[in-house]
Amino acid sequence: MHLKLSSKVILVTGGAKGIGEGISRLLAAEGAIPVIIGRNTADNQRTVDAIEATGGHALAITAELTQPDACAQAVEQAVAAFGRIDGLVNNAGVNDGVGLETGSYERFMASLHKNLVHYYLMAQYALPFLKQSKGAIVNIGSKTAETGQGNTSAYAAANGGRNALTREWAVELLPYGIRVNAVIVAECYTPLYDTWIRTFDNPEEMLNKIESKIPLGQRMTTAEEIASMVAFLLSERSSHTTGQLIHVDGGYVHLDRAL
Repeated sequence: MHLKLSSKVILVTGGAKGIGEGISRLLAAEGAIPVIIGRNTADNQRTVDAIEATGGHALAITAELTQPDACAQAVEQAVAAFGRIDGLVNNAGVNDGVGLETGSYERFMASLHKNLVHYYLMAQYALPFLKQSKGAIVNIGSKTAETGQGNTSAYAAANGGRNALTREWAVELLPYGIRVNAVIVAECYTPLYDTWIRTFDNPEEMLNKIESKIPLGQRMTTAEEIASMVAFLLSERSSHTTGQLIHVDGGYVHLDRAL
């Protein structure tokens, strides 16, 4: 299926590593131009170089997304480079383990800025250009908003907010033909996930235990599988899909894990 994404300019926050890198690479393979936005200049450029080495096109923009001015400047730089924005993928964030019992006001608010506030800011700053292109927004979310996880109140709250904003924006932006959807991730193996799993005394045993509870195939979701759904939702092929929370998780959230 041809997704008709050729030359589309797509902002991808956190697009240099993990799920974001998978999204950036697949969009470039489909002919789109991912604009990779994140705080680490070297990581951003490494992913751009990898995309260009395979014949694709991409742009790196360094921005600390917890800073509102940096969000605005990132959008301005993208528009200055290409004159348009055809899509936004809000992806950047981190499960930072700010719980209820062990957290604090300061850490909770900092986590919301890392995981939720910039979703709103990037969408707001990109909106005038998305109106012009009738573009699409895809928010990446986490199962934690629906399943809970323990000791991650801030991240769970941020993801509940991501889900709510997805539905709210889908309604608000109907008059402009802008579609808004979310892709919800459960267990996806990324470098960050690998770092976390290695904190256990027996990482391989813990990974096997987690994978055994994933109904479809008893394996982790790949970044490429997340990216494929994101690309579809950004494309004209999903032209009548909006306000949806789509779980790409091997049935982890909704199927009986006793299967």
